[in-house]
Amino acid sequence: MSSFLPPVAPSDSEDGRLAAQYRAITSHLAIAPPVSVVIPAMNEAENLPYVFRSLPGWIHEVVLVDGNSTDSTVRVARELRPDVKVVKQVGKGKGDALISGFAACTGDIIVMVDADGSADGQEIVSYVSALVGGADFAKGSRFANGGGTDDMTLIRRLGNRALCAIVNAKFGARYTDLCYGYNAFWRHCLDKITLDCTGFEIETLINIRVVKAGLRVQEVPSHEYLRIHGVSNLNAVRDGVRVLKVILREERVRRAARRGSAAFSVDVPRGDAP
Repeated sequence: MSSFLPPVAPSDSEDGRLAAQYRAITSHLAIAPPVSVVIPAMNEAENLPYVFRSLPGWIHEVVLVDGNSTDSTVRVARELRPDVKVVKQVGKGKGDALISGFAACTGDIIVMVDADGSADGQEIVSYVSALVGGADFAKGSRFANGGGTDDMTLIRRLGNRALCAIVNAKFGARYTDLCYGYNAFWRHCLDKITLDCTGFEIETLINIRVVKAGLRVQEVPSHEYLRIHGVSNLNAVRDGVRVLKVILREERVRRAARRGSAAFSVDVPRGDAP
């Protein structure tokens, strides 16, 4: 025999507290955890209006990491969103920028978004839903069912597929996409992984270390659009080699740990990446 207790209707004062505590996302979904969006940017003034316009109104904060821009990136960001938190990057490289941005976040959930307009901010609700539903790390995928890309050459596609297959085989992951920067995670995940690289390979490093840490990963279908203005600093060959080096390094560390020897780490000076 089971018993059922009906929910107690909240009082007017409780309604006020609940409204202040929870953020409405849709008419059927509300969350309590505040969401921080980290945007690394260098000379992206022309793209920021598109990026900021796509962000949902219920996010807690936007952290813009300025990579020593020579255009009006910071001014435009503050005009578009007066409450934006601007972090001046000390070193160089996307990895260094993200590490600086993560440190400045106050939200319980952190979302990584590129500043080139290739990501749709309205997809953030899917990432947050995955995390609130039980995942530790919501991994964006252009190749999961429902995802797609308008900005990937054949060589990049083949390279991404090959590197993804290596990571899946060596670390027991089940990724469909590896080198994609649109991801989200609970801030407590930073206590379980160490981020020590400065370039584009930061995304791969995060993907590997969340698996090694035993965190729950859920892929989220995402569509990557063309960069709106400017030229990307991404170099398929150079950055592909950097990603492969990270994979091989992480594999050596894993093997050393399995042998019971002291797992070594490589300290990469901040600002090392182009």
